[in-house]
Amino acid sequence: MTHDDHGDAHPEPVLLNLAAPARRSLVADLVRPTGSSPAPVDVDIPDPDLAAFLAAIAHADHGFVAHTTSGPRALAVVAGTVAALCGEDIPTALTTPNLPFLNALKPPAIEATRTVLLAIETPDEQAVREALRVLDH
Repeated sequence: MTHDDHGDAHPEPVLLNLAAPARRSLVADLVRPTGSSPAPVDVDIPDPDLAAFLAAIAHADHGFVAHTTSGPRALAVVAGTVAALCGEDIPTALTTPNLPFLNALKPPAIEATRTVLLAIETPDEQAVREALRVLDH
């Protein structure tokens, strides 16, 4: 306890951590059914267009919801988003996701990724979840 000039005791300040715990899974709760979000971004577009979009959105002050019909494309979007945030080669990440690197991401990197890639909407949840299982370790 501390005392002021008048001898009155004041409690010591207590520091509180108000931050939410960092996510430990890159893909938990990532996949949603089509129609869950008002304006999902179609990511079933040519790789150069998607790479340009990811490079820009990685530095925006908001995230996005991806829409795809393909499990492999969903995996590519996750890998491309991480590459965009890390300053890595986005086109390569889209075509050849680096699974060991993605599975080794620490909670702060996972949280950063999930603030950009908010969700993946798809009409084929089963296929997308199956494709993303390689990241759920």
